[in-house]
Amino acid sequence: MPEGDTIFRAARTLHRALAGRRVTRFESAFPRLTRVHEDTPLVGRTIESIDSRGKHLLFAFSGNLVLHTHLRMNGGWHLYRPNERWRRPSRDMRVLIATEDAIAVGFSIPVAEFLTARDLARHEQLQALGPDLAAERFDRAEALTRLRTRPDCPVADALLDQRVMAGIGNVFKSEVLFIAGVNPFVRIADLTERAIGGVLDVARHQLRANASERPRGAWVGRRRTTTNSLNPAHSLWVYGRGGRPCRRCGATILSRKTGVDRRVTYWCPSCQPI
Repeated sequence: MPEGDTIFRAARTLHRALAGRRVTRFESAFPRLTRVHEDTPLVGRTIESIDSRGKHLLFAFSGNLVLHTHLRMNGGWHLYRPNERWRRPSRDMRVLIATEDAIAVGFSIPVAEFLTARDLARHEQLQALGPDLAAERFDRAEALTRLRTRPDCPVADALLDQRVMAGIGNVFKSEVLFIAGVNPFVRIADLTERAIGGVLDVARHQLRANASERPRGAWVGRRRTTTNSLNPAHSLWVYGRGGRPCRRCGATILSRKTGVDRRVTYWCPSCQPI
């Protein structure tokens, strides 16, 4: 699943290519979006901005209309020049927004809806999001408070709760806790203020670092790294490395499915003791 850093970069790239331009073409595989387009056409509207909120993307159009998308596990936005060949098959297209100079194509997107400003202000999921770790401004005190409201929750599960802080997914969950030296299964109530603050600061640093400016091609995304290694094979500390030696101490990396969704957590028993 794309995490907060990927969505932040996607919003920035799409905004630079599309903001201030007029829509020349709109298509969607979602009947609800198509009906809105037929009743109040997107063509002719100006794209005012593209922003991210955690793992959500918001396209604001003139005339009080916002397109909200969530990529879930397999969705993605690509940006193309007119007449450029797509890198994914057309059958995977779910939303297409074109201007005179660029075409944004949303592939395999499971969630897409049009909202007015009033709808956006009342949107239960969006309004419940915690502080966005990748955003320019981050309310650290609010995130700490929200963490403390879940005293019996293992810290690994708390980090995935977008109502606590927005942007962390399964990769960053394991990586952040390794870097912070915190065992994933310790309850929030059993962590010191210093330990909780350390986890939060590592999470903020990692998402911001991975959301930084770097060159890329047509795909709105890139490989993330938490180790600062220039070797692509050594980009992560523990995620996906169950049964292999820890890059830091050599102990065997362990893994376990946890939480309601049974997501896999990776950790080093030596570097992250209970």
